[in-house]
Amino acid sequence: MYMRAYELMVIIDGDVDDAGVSAINKRVGELIEADGGTIAKTDLWGRRRFAYPINHKLEGVYVVFEISTTASNLDELDRFLRLADDVVR
Repeated sequence: MYMRAYELMVIIDGDVDDAGVSAINKRVGELIEADGGTIAKTDLWGRRRFAYPINHKLEGVYVVFEISTTASNLDELDRFLRLADDVVR
């Protein structure tokens, strides 16, 4: 299968503590690596204020992943991010 490079930005609820942020980052890494994908770089931007309220929240924790994986590997990751209560976007 052909590996493509992706940049994935995850915005985590600003009310989540550092341990919760680490747990989400670890789970994202596990899902990417489950089908042979790799994470080239993880960039934690930290807490940032939103330009407008999202789900009645004013800030979130931004994390950017640079990954290489097949497109079929992203389905489970997308499902996890949509269902996770602590993930804003």
